[in-house]
Amino acid sequence: MAKTSIHFNISERKVLLRIFDVISVLLVLYFVGNTFEFDYFRITTENWKWVLVLIIYIIIFGSIFELYDLQKSSKIEKISTSIVFTVSVTVLFYLLTPFFTPVLPVNRLQIIYFYFAILLALVLWRLCYITFIVSPRFYKKALIIGEVSSIESVIDAFKIADPNYKIIGFVNCELNKKENVKFKGVREYKPNQLGQVVKDENISEIVVASYNSEAITYEIYYALISQLEDGVPIREYTQVYEDLTQRIPVQFVGKDFYKYFPFSRSNQNKMYLFFHRLFDVVISISGLIIGAIFLPLILFGNACANRGKLFYTQKRIGKNGKPFKIIKYRTMVKNAETNGAIWAKKNDSRVTPFGRFLRNTRLDEIPQFINILKGEMSLIGPRPERPHFVKELSQMLPFYETRHIVKPGLTGWAQVKTRYGASVDDSLLKLQYDLYYIKHRSFLLDINILIKTLSTIIFFRGQ
Repeated sequence: MAKTSIHFNISERKVLLRIFDVISVLLVLYFVGNTFEFDYFRITTENWKWVLVLIIYIIIFGSIFELYDLQKSSKIEKISTSIVFTVSVTVLFYLLTPFFTPVLPVNRLQIIYFYFAILLALVLWRLCYITFIVSPRFYKKALIIGEVSSIESVIDAFKIADPNYKIIGFVNCELNKKENVKFKGVREYKPNQLGQVVKDENISEIVVASYNSEAITYEIYYALISQLEDGVPIREYTQVYEDLTQRIPVQFVGKDFYKYFPFSRSNQNKMYLFFHRLFDVVISISGLIIGAIFLPLILFGNACANRGKLFYTQKRIGKNGKPFKIIKYRTMVKNAETNGAIWAKKNDSRVTPFGRFLRNTRLDEIPQFINILKGEMSLIGPRPERPHFVKELSQMLPFYETRHIVKPGLTGWAQVKTRYGASVDDSLLKLQYDLYYIKHRSFLLDINILIKTLSTIIFFRGQ
């Protein structure tokens, strides 16, 4: 049997981070409470509600401030900002909810002790995580089987997706090759070396990244069967790509596309759709009420800076390809598209200074709650695109029209995972995320998107 190695998958590492964040905080607070004159927070059986509230706050605000982002968590200088934000907001909310938490202490210095105890606990645990869990001893090592033409894109995609997923080498299955191809840090092996490499390098899994099954030679075929019988996992590239990147690689999907689109049952689940719609209505009404508070500011800013109509409508494509008019606060100068439709871009000169403020704060999106109430949009889904660009992109990108089998959304998986789309390449990336959402649509994924949307707004991303 294949020699097993210890490694943690992406989901396992995220669970590990959450569990030990909580454990480390409780241990340090227990130590402080029993060692020093610290009476504000005592961990006892009578005070279990205090502990529960603190745990909930840490997990919620940790998610909002990206404390569980694996790319950030691999470096202390990147995760330190998230730690400070999480601790600061957690302590603030903990102090402002005395009905569920301890009464404020007479000695206000205890609040400082409470804050720094949590901060110290998270910093120490994250240093341990970076030193041990992110170290090479826990890397998941993989060997790639495929054509040279696809190897480089595979290596790059995996490297960006997961810092702990390491491509050790590759076996080129192309018969007609003139010379060896070299990639930095990745060695090429011959088919007859496959078994020995798996043994020597302690390979965790073999990834087959071949577009054409006919390219797999009999030598490689029998070598793979031998490894499968020895207990080595062998996976198809698109499966690994989807798991690591949380998007569907439509550019690599061929005539057997139906294998890759077993869409979520939630798309037809009556209970899911009912509560999804109920949630849309409740949030939209709440959003319009909150938006009314900012209306005087927006009216004043529009009159002074934009000097034009307050609302802006534009035709977009909705569910099943049905067009509708999206409503937004105007953020661009008059006659911004006199020469026809063009891509919006970062630092677009057509956007007014006040319009840029509306975009950065997402206040320009508030009128879209009207579209949601009318049933033309949902709170979560692929962003609706203009007919001109839909026609253009559907001719260049495979499965682009598939986005329209669900309602478009105010926010979505693509919006929280990637930057503002300003080109065909950006649209391809967003399409991959949109199809992933349609395929895995669920209450948990919707909640995840809402939390990440808060992070996107806080860190001014996506515009």
